[in-house]
Amino acid sequence: LSEMGVTVPDAVAPAANYVPFVRQGGTLYVSGQISMDAGALIQGRLGAGMSVEEGAAAAKVCAINLLSQVKAACDGDLDRLVRVVKLTGFVNSASEFTDQPKVINGASDFLVDALGEAGRHARSAVGVAALPLGVAVEIEGIFEIE
Repeated sequence: LSEMGVTVPDAVAPAANYVPFVRQGGTLYVSGQISMDAGALIQGRLGAGMSVEEGAAAAKVCAINLLSQVKAACDGDLDRLVRVVKLTGFVNSASEFTDQPKVINGASDFLVDALGEAGRHARSAVGVAALPLGVAVEIEGIFEIE
């Protein structure tokens, strides 16, 4: 990550009555991470003023935020991450927008670039009418950790 110029931020605390992650054996389930970079929300609706490229950049931010939760779950040691198992991406979409997979590619491509084969994962990309706080993207993840 450092070679890519990416700094994984501190994990953000949940904003409601849930936990940011749950570990069950070697499987880590991370709650949805919204497109928020350095405290600033990345808001917008794909197909209604926001481009696929802007959405993909927001998805990449979600992936970095997922890694921040993985890092917190691993007591600060990302080397304990074995692989990304599955991502579920939610894209704030206009009704006629159908390029949700291209948006979530921003997260998938980043994770493969950063982690190599360990970053390859199963995935869903879903369009939704709205997301919390008007953000463009939210992604949850399942990870294998040591």
